[in-house]
Amino acid sequence: MAAPGILTIEDDPAIRRGIVDALKATGHIVWQAERADTGIEMAIGKPCDLVLLDLVLPGGHGLEVLTKIRLQKPTLPVIVLTAKGEEQDRIKGLRLGADDYVVKPFSVDELLARVEAVLRRSPARSAQNPSLTLPNGEINWSSRELTSKTGLNQVLSERECDLLNYLSKNPDRAIDRNELLQGVWQIDSKGVTTRTVDMHIARLREKLSHVCGDKEAIKTVRGKGYMIESELVKTR
Repeated sequence: MAAPGILTIEDDPAIRRGIVDALKATGHIVWQAERADTGIEMAIGKPCDLVLLDLVLPGGHGLEVLTKIRLQKPTLPVIVLTAKGEEQDRIKGLRLGADDYVVKPFSVDELLARVEAVLRRSPARSAQNPSLTLPNGEINWSSRELTSKTGLNQVLSERECDLLNYLSKNPDRAIDRNELLQGVWQIDSKGVTTRTVDMHIARLREKLSHVCGDKEAIKTVRGKGYMIESELVKTR
């Protein structure tokens, strides 16, 4: 299997160099861009497996880059790199389909752990559950495509797909935020706020509303967490 290819879009030379060196040292193929417009061209034109995307860039904002990547390559995982004071941009990025984010300043070990977590989920997921059947449609895990009987197709982000997969493997059980952080994000609750889980659940509910009919896709169990009922889902 070929080494994963990662595109780093970051305008700070020192940060970019540190990321590139760390990725190369762990066996990744690396491309790099320092401008938004160049980053878009490379994300679309290169055989990337993942994009590391800074939000503050010359030539355009990182959210614009993310939007164009999602239009051209909806299943390409994107990890957003943000500063501590950019919470609203992080929220916008997650809503636009970013799979994860890392807050600056970050350690090389943290970044590599996030990268590896995103890269390793997709093959395992598609091998275990080819598809998930819902009342008015289904999702294909390998393509992340959510197809409704009315013909409306949507693509879930990497993180949304992982979250749905985790919940559907544990039907009729309320799963709290800390378990979801560990099972889906593969980090402890100190690394991500519970608000991150709630935002992903809200976005996933919206997309699932088209294929779940009158049933609530993901239920909130007060004081316990989130749950999918077994009668709603069927894996095959």
